[in-house]
Amino acid sequence: MFDVHVKRIHEYKRQLLNCLHVITMYNRIKKDPKKLFVPRTVIIGGKAAPGYHMAKMIIKLITSVADVVNNDPMVGNKLKVIFLENYRVSLAEKVIPATDLSEQISTAGTEASGTGNMKFMLNGALTIGTMDGANVEMAEEAGEENLFIFGMRIDDVAALDKKGYNAKEYYEALPELKLAIDQINNGFYSPKQPDLFKDVINMLFYHDRFKVFADYEAYVKCQEKVSQLYMNPKAWNAMVLKNIAASGKFSSDRTIKEYAKDIWNMEPSDLKISLSNESSNGVYKASGK
Repeated sequence: MFDVHVKRIHEYKRQLLNCLHVITMYNRIKKDPKKLFVPRTVIIGGKAAPGYHMAKMIIKLITSVADVVNNDPMVGNKLKVIFLENYRVSLAEKVIPATDLSEQISTAGTEASGTGNMKFMLNGALTIGTMDGANVEMAEEAGEENLFIFGMRIDDVAALDKKGYNAKEYYEALPELKLAIDQINNGFYSPKQPDLFKDVINMLFYHDRFKVFADYEAYVKCQEKVSQLYMNPKAWNAMVLKNIAASGKFSSDRTIKEYAKDIWNMEPSDLKISLSNESSNGVYKASGK
């Protein structure tokens, strides 16, 4: 399975949540190598703003985890992690059509409405995501049952803000999350620099506006549903076809038609083209009537 998360590197887009899931899968393989595991290649790509320290550290963590996972003989080909450098349109043209699972996992209420998720939908990828941004419209068109929706809704996020988000509660209650965080904190993924990711750990515990820990359990369980469905190609492909069939609303043709009608107040008109006599150099001249 090609599990793809390509977009701007930012805390609210939660590449960290994806990274924690990678670590969880790695730990599960190590704990029980003989257990059935749906092979995955996790592809993460994107750029960080030059002065955005935390985004740079997120990239460093992803590549550090990849170094460990990809070179562990016990893991073999069950799990691979790739970070795409210099992600751009020419790479998107190759990656998006090849994707099986599209990661759209921003915290509910933070994404304005991107179009990347629509591109994946049009190209036959299934979406794992929160009810945020254009995921909401995609779920309306395809049916929520045809997307892998997980995690807090906007009201849940607001309620948690009102109550007070305490990351440590989740850390202490979820053993797999605790193991992943402890590994990062203790330098397992950065043995030459054990304190390399202290800023990341500090942010996750004390300054995480986007509540990574709060959605961790729901995300991991939803990913298990993804793997189960992927083992049934007929059911997987049926869901893919439903998504492609439902993606027509996101066509630029529909968008432009609505702009013309509702904003530009323009009516379509026909331009009839007829060919005049052949010119002296053998080229026909077109004239409009």
